Amino acid sequence: MDFLEINADLHIHSKYARAVSKRMEIPILAEQAKLKGVQFLGTGDCLHNKWLAHLKENLKGEGIYTYRESETKFVIEVEVQDKDRVHHVILLPSFSKAEELREKLLGYSDNLDADGRPWLRIGGEKIAEFVLESEGLFGPAHAFTPYFGIYAHFNSLKECYGKYSEKISFLELGLSADSYLADKISELHRLTFLSNSDAHSPYPLRLAREFNRFKIKEFSFEELKKALLQKDGRKVILNCGFYPEHGKYHLSRCKKCLTFYKLEDAKKLNWRCRNCRGTINKGVKDRILELSDCEGNQERPKYTHIYPLTEIIATAYSIKSFYSKTVSEIWEKFIKKFGNEIKVLIDSPIEELKKIDKKVGEYIEAFRKDEIQQIPGGAGVYGKLLPLKKEPDVEFFKYRQKGLGEY
Repeated sequence: MDFLEINADLHIHSKYARAVSKRMEIPILAEQAKLKGVQFLGTGDCLHNKWLAHLKENLKGEGIYTYRESETKFVIEVEVQDKDRVHHVILLPSFSKAEELREKLLGYSDNLDADGRPWLRIGGEKIAEFVLESEGLFGPAHAFTPYFGIYAHFNSLKECYGKYSEKISFLELGLSADSYLADKISELHRLTFLSNSDAHSPYPLRLAREFNRFKIKEFSFEELKKALLQKDGRKVILNCGFYPEHGKYHLSRCKKCLTFYKLEDAKKLNWRCRNCRGTINKGVKDRILELSDCEGNQERPKYTHIYPLTEIIATAYSIKSFYSKTVSEIWEKFIKKFGNEIKVLIDSPIEELKKIDKKVGEYIEAFRKDEIQQIPGGAGVYGKLLPLKKEPDVEFFKYRQKGLGEY
């Protein structure tokens, strides 16, 4: 049997999670995944009783599940928050194992059926133990984000997962980091990196805004496990996601007045803004630099930077709304011609794209050549994509001590 190459987004949410679209239901997800170009989705929120019932009603299969006659496959998945506020992604082999894990966690959560992303009164080590007993796979979610990432609260994987740190199956990068940044930390070199969307909406603007390309033999939980553990030729062969600068926690920045800070200046000021005395949020880039102990990992699969097609179209035509009629019409032309958004962004020849729309084709070409510029994000504000050939004008606070004790 030849290998399959499939696009996967293994971390999303359901309509039962906070701040999530009520349209996040399996029939809609299956339909929109096809337009996006992903064949494999996490279910999200599988410990929530109402969502679990919805999944059982709509999905058929064993290990990997399908909605009716659709091409979209699903794996049972959930994100949880532990007692240290660290988030973890969990993948499970069956509904029965999801129910088994749910029973184990009922005594450690007050909101298991109130929020699709439940809070647990246990740490990463105990969560890992329960997941392994349920024959599941686990790893840190958006590992570098300032509030809920593992490296916001710990300096190593072992500090969080204890004796189970060698059992971690993957690490999710999150929107503010990519492989090139994360591989500055040598303890991560052995792990598969996942670039998932954490989507709160089912439409291509959000769904699989970051995704992974897997090399597997067939759709099965065992094949997924082999790929995550890089066994028998199965593996992730491509990560696709935002430029880290686009992430809303990329650079260190004052939460109140949004002034950017270099790491050394923020430290001198004890993380208090010199301009307004607001709190300076430590950015993902600076946190990684604090932990870095090497230059990178030559064995890592390629990371390709992308944006949603609607955002590229809006930028190319200087349109403020991603939902405008013009953006929608151009997007539909591309999908009609090439079948799905990922084919447009990653796989189709540039000259063919330019025949549909020259401006948009030039932007996609710039992405593929890593020639995109943007104003970086920080302190909860997303970065902003800039027009082609425009350089970012970003000012950092300059620490100038004029006298002893002045600051």
